[in-house]
Amino acid sequence: MNKQLFLVMLVLVLAAGVTGCAPIPTPASVQPTAVPAQTAGRTLTVMTHDSFSVSEAVVTEFQGQCNCQVKFLKSGDAGLALNKAILSKNNPLADVFYGVDNSFLSRALTADIFVPYASPALTGIPSDLKADASNRLLPVDFGYVNLNYDKKFFADKKLVLPQTLADLTRPEYKGLLVVENPATSSPGMAFLLTTVAAFGEKGDYTYLDYWKALRANDVRVAEGWEDAYNGQFSGGSGKGDRPLAVSYATSPAAEVFFADPQPADSPTGNILPPGGTFRQIEFVGILKGSANADLARQWVDFMLGATFQTDIPLQMWVYPARTGTPLPDVFAKFAQTPAQPAALAPAQIEIGREGWLKAWTDVVLR
Repeated sequence: MNKQLFLVMLVLVLAAGVTGCAPIPTPASVQPTAVPAQTAGRTLTVMTHDSFSVSEAVVTEFQGQCNCQVKFLKSGDAGLALNKAILSKNNPLADVFYGVDNSFLSRALTADIFVPYASPALTGIPSDLKADASNRLLPVDFGYVNLNYDKKFFADKKLVLPQTLADLTRPEYKGLLVVENPATSSPGMAFLLTTVAAFGEKGDYTYLDYWKALRANDVRVAEGWEDAYNGQFSGGSGKGDRPLAVSYATSPAAEVFFADPQPADSPTGNILPPGGTFRQIEFVGILKGSANADLARQWVDFMLGATFQTDIPLQMWVYPARTGTPLPDVFAKFAQTPAQPAALAPAQIEIGREGWLKAWTDVVLR
């Protein structure tokens, strides 16, 4: 949800929304411009996807604890960032990687670029968020990937909202939907996995039949969430012409929070059909070959601790993984939790992921 990219985007684009992860509209600069002399020791480099964000005060607090500087290396959407980390495994670009989600988990673990670390802070993380028994990747946050819609468009056109994923293939929704490329985008992959869970791989009508129908209905594919939501979506802070977009269940809340003045209601809404959403979990891991392994462990502990976790909702517009972390009022009013997200076991994703992606590419992009 990390999932997703917003305050900076919304200030610049709007003068309002993800991830990522995440992915969701993200705010503020994450790199302090000045570091006190007493903390100007070693530098810890944290590689992230573009929608990562954290309050400057939170980073400064950690720097004071570790007597170090923290550098954030933003490296594209989650899929692109992970590819860069894998390609540089023999000469790692960073000490820590944040932003692998459960849709890219198998690729990350198979590449063997992380070292195990059982952080003591894991005691505060629910077991259903832990997807790697070896603790090479530890859960930091989660969100829900789903369809967002432009309220004004549907009201002006007097068009009934689609109630199911299958509805998106109907003629009245032709040319209305933008999705992200699952090869380069974590919400894009999450949506592909949703369709696999919803339509299956065998039978008279499979997920590939569904994607063929979406292509015939003029679905548009963007490379990442930033382009899909801010560039192609027409709702809220979006500047495009597509009133339906794959985004997050917290995006309507972000639209309200970043608007000035804040409206009484969000200009965008969620479509949450049964089995038509996906819970995206984002992880952090220590990269093999880190020159600052001790600092990396401290940073992982910090990300799973109370200070960082409390900062997550209004920075990355996803839910903190730590049990009992307070949520802001805007989440309660405008964010939604799907009652029935898609169900795909991690083992099933690991086995099928690359095949689904190749088949999707053949059907949709060629």
